[in-house]
Amino acid sequence: MPDAFPPDACPSPARAAHLADRFAAIRADSLRLTEGLSAEDMAVQSMPDASPVKWHLAHTTWFFETFVLVPRGGRAPWRDSWGYLFNSYYDAIGARHPRPQRGLLTRPGVAEVLDWRRHVDAAMAGLLAGSPSAAVLDLVELGLNHEQQHQELILTDLKHLLSHNPLQPAASAHDGQVQGKDLPPPGWIDHPGGLEEIGRDGAGFAFDHEGARHRVWLEPFRLADRPVSTGEWLAFMADGGYRTPSLWLADGWAAVQTEGWQAPAYWRPDQDGGWTVFTLAGTRPPDPAEPVIHVSQYEADAFARWAAGCRAGVRLPTEAEWEAAAPDLRHRHGVHPAAMSGACAPGAVWEWTGSAYLPYPGYAPASGAVGEYNGKFMSGQMVLRGASCATPPGHSRRSYRNFFPPATRWQVSGLRLACSA
Repeated sequence: MPDAFPPDACPSPARAAHLADRFAAIRADSLRLTEGLSAEDMAVQSMPDASPVKWHLAHTTWFFETFVLVPRGGRAPWRDSWGYLFNSYYDAIGARHPRPQRGLLTRPGVAEVLDWRRHVDAAMAGLLAGSPSAAVLDLVELGLNHEQQHQELILTDLKHLLSHNPLQPAASAHDGQVQGKDLPPPGWIDHPGGLEEIGRDGAGFAFDHEGARHRVWLEPFRLADRPVSTGEWLAFMADGGYRTPSLWLADGWAAVQTEGWQAPAYWRPDQDGGWTVFTLAGTRPPDPAEPVIHVSQYEADAFARWAAGCRAGVRLPTEAEWEAAAPDLRHRHGVHPAAMSGACAPGAVWEWTGSAYLPYPGYAPASGAVGEYNGKFMSGQMVLRGASCATPPGHSRRSYRNFFPPATRWQVSGLRLACSA
């Protein structure tokens, strides 16, 4: 396999056994996220960018069947026609069901998808109990990280779906209490600038677009020691942030007008002139001490321009600045970020940067269909860094590059400011 995958040079029984344990645990984690959901909850699609929970369970199963099992041992697909239904965007594999119509797939039902998962899980256990090659183990590692990405999407897509229900149903126990306290202004982490190396360092798994490791020149800058809080966002709103076109990029201001943005996603005005926030743990008032979430890159950029009126040079960091200066990642897995009390390491929210999602110098996608995993999306998207409360444990690292179009708001996305020194 190309160097886009983990650097293990040869197959190892210990590595195969470790991956077998991880495979069982991660597959079980996906099912655990569906506890308490009805078949109806798992079948509906609320917008073209989101997918039904059932589809996520099926797609991740299709990935292991298609890329690991079928090419080895002469295994046939569980159902020949299901590949068309649950392929996501791999053109090299063949035609696929249109993404905006995934919610129309009432069949196969949830029970049939779970039977398929059990069949594939048993076959994968048998494969990993043998003597798989290093190339196969690399694919399994990729598939496990791919499934963890879909675990995060299960939470964010489910939240978008349930938010449209007038009953405002909770899918989880309450995730923390409203602290109701304002925070002191953020501190700043000074960075002297100079020549820095960013990108994957060769230790452990990384997606192909995290390489190649390369040098960048940075001018001196400062990075905020915590994300922007909900209280600070409320001040931006009160000062006319969503009504001031000079703060916005042209496409961002067009989105404000077209979509009617007045606040982050999932905020609704209440009867007292304030706001309520929908979370997977229920609806409650916004907590000023929490990191603000569900804002687009357009909104993050407008907030930075507004903040620059108080402190010259304030802006969004580049992804190179973020990687060079951000504190070590720490995150608590859950359905909503916890309130902050001061400095806060990355990991509560994905943090928008000012960097377009483009290939690093020396980037080379893997050969074959899996090479479509990241590289084909390097147009019209912006980079987020860190992780979020919805990110599975163990699925984060400094070099991780998340990416979405700049108008995206349904992800657990916030921002951390930078300042030119």
